[in-house]
Amino acid sequence: MFGFLKDKLKKAVKSISERIEKKEEIKERPAVEEKPEILEKAVEIEKPVEVTVEERIEKKLEVEEPEKIEAPAEKPMEEKIEIELEVKPEVKIEKEIEVKKFEEKPKKGFFKKVFEKVVKKVVEKKLSKEDVSPILDELENGLIESDVAYDVAEKIKADLEKDLVDKPIKRGKENEMVVSSLKESLLGILNVPEVDLKDLAKSKKPALLIFLGFNGSGKTTSLAKLAKWLMDNGYSCIFAAADTFRAAAEEQLEVHAERLGVKVIKHKRGADPAAVIYDAMEHAKSKNIDFVLADTAGRAHTNQNLMDQLKKIVRVNKPDLKILVMDSLVGNDAVPQAQLFGEIGVDGVIFTKVDVNEKGGAILSVTHQLQKPILFLGLGQEYKDFEKFDKEKFVSNLLG
Repeated sequence: MFGFLKDKLKKAVKSISERIEKKEEIKERPAVEEKPEILEKAVEIEKPVEVTVEERIEKKLEVEEPEKIEAPAEKPMEEKIEIELEVKPEVKIEKEIEVKKFEEKPKKGFFKKVFEKVVKKVVEKKLSKEDVSPILDELENGLIESDVAYDVAEKIKADLEKDLVDKPIKRGKENEMVVSSLKESLLGILNVPEVDLKDLAKSKKPALLIFLGFNGSGKTTSLAKLAKWLMDNGYSCIFAAADTFRAAAEEQLEVHAERLGVKVIKHKRGADPAAVIYDAMEHAKSKNIDFVLADTAGRAHTNQNLMDQLKKIVRVNKPDLKILVMDSLVGNDAVPQAQLFGEIGVDGVIFTKVDVNEKGGAILSVTHQLQKPILFLGLGQEYKDFEKFDKEKFVSNLLG
């Protein structure tokens, strides 16, 4: 599932990460790791020379005349020096220690700051626009090949460029940063207001869900799968056979209804579908049913009569939720289809045949076009092959 799109995204992540790793390091000074003797030498220069008290006094005696001490004349000079040594030795030592402490603190902090700056320059890199442009152009082409609409591919490309160009990237974090940027961009596209069917059931009873879509998109099967999901969650349903145009449409719906134990409200073939839905709603009210699921005829923009009929259904019955069912394999036709039904009004989308879809770009394109949520994904023919859409899971799957 989505294998083709996954490969395109992984290739882009790998290419950008490798480009960052090969980028020349920005250096203002040599790294401490490469030439440790530089810092050692600096420390040696800073280290104060230790001098004994006797040496300090000797130097002082060399530059200053000794004080005249009144003493008996018969005492020799050596004794005079001994007397002076006994006068204030403690005061002199204390002053020297205070000077030493005062000098050490600022010099140590200064070299620590220099060290941190040098290391930071070595472990961080930056990419220019010229570095990433060829890779992002390739990514854009790959996204379009994966059925991602052009404007959506452009948005993803612009998001990555904004996040990566001229931004500091730490060594060893290249792949992580590229994946994070791509994930944020994809989630941004899928970040639209959500629809909660359980909340809908609490606010209105019965709630009317109308299924729209092109011929062969899988409307009837998706309607039955959603009915099974609702019933598994404790809600009651009935079906409205509002596809009075297609031959055998009612029979197909009745097969599903029999399997699920659901009642079908129907009229004769060619009847007004708006009237069928109206009768189904009245029946649901009388029986305290939670949901009415209305099947409609598949239609295309070339059949104006059917499009007008659909507008009438919406106008007369005022559905609580208009669900567009789309075949995920239609490729680049997904956006025109979404635009067509978007004019009538769409509240959510179900994608079918997702289990055999290797591209998956249509999910991104349709969400971006309609600004409406994906409700469910059809993953097979069985009723259980129906999954509530989770955007976090979808994006993680693409980037996994």
